[in-house]
Amino acid sequence: MARENLKDIVAFLAVARERNFTKAAAKLGVSQSALSHTIRGLEARMGLRLLTRTTRSVSPTEAGERLLNSVGPHVEDIHAELDALTALRDRPSGSVRITAGLHVTETILWPKLQPLLRKHPDVHVEITVDYGLANIVADRYDAGVRLGEQVAKDMVAVRIGPDFRFVVVAAPSYFADREEPRTPQDLTQHNCINLRMPTYGGIYAWEFERGGREINVRVDGQLVFNSSKQILDAVLAGFGIAYLPEDIAAPHIERGRLVQVLDSWCAPFPGYHIYYPSRRQSSPALALVVDALRFKRK
Repeated sequence: MARENLKDIVAFLAVARERNFTKAAAKLGVSQSALSHTIRGLEARMGLRLLTRTTRSVSPTEAGERLLNSVGPHVEDIHAELDALTALRDRPSGSVRITAGLHVTETILWPKLQPLLRKHPDVHVEITVDYGLANIVADRYDAGVRLGEQVAKDMVAVRIGPDFRFVVVAAPSYFADREEPRTPQDLTQHNCINLRMPTYGGIYAWEFERGGREINVRVDGQLVFNSSKQILDAVLAGFGIAYLPEDIAAPHIERGRLVQVLDSWCAPFPGYHIYYPSRRQSSPALALVVDALRFKRK
């Protein structure tokens, strides 16, 4: 196939992965009609139908699936190597896509990345807030950020934050006519504010440990959110008991706006780590980001 068709293959890969022309066009920075024209031209030159289109969905045909699985990884490698060549430039550049939760984005990523981005204006960072455990290779992220215990063993992982705890809290008004829980199991009798994991749609089970004994409790209540910010607002308003990162709850506990319970059951979690496939080590932009985020013990 002529070398000029490589760009068309990149366009096909975007549509095949997104399963949507509109999303793929936005990612490529082209119009939907131009993208459709490109795909039709590629199919005509190959003499094969690569995509099955309906009014509601787009999916690869057998030939398209084969092209996606056989050529896709090589195109990713080409992009990675081209990014690596920027290390030869005086001004480091490149794009880094990261998936991370809201808490670590607000408390670690954004504060630590600001100086890097000011120093290196040609480095571009995209952060997708996602509580699910995304497959960073399949979803084409350069790196992910999760708690240490959630990082897959085949990834390179670098600690970016200290160990920390989640704590159980409620407003004083909530306990005005209720007994405080004495064990994690007591939470099932309370109105608890839940977190829904956006990627998988499940409700997060609250995790406890004491004396080597681990307990996961699935609680119930009136409210479910997919962000810790809304959970904090609801617990401050007295709508129930919440399970929040300690650094978020601590200022409100100190001011008496929240009451902490089950303290002895709240064990520390391994700190946040940034992780990535080993083949991504060659990206100078990613190397800069990892170094800027690296946790330095005081």
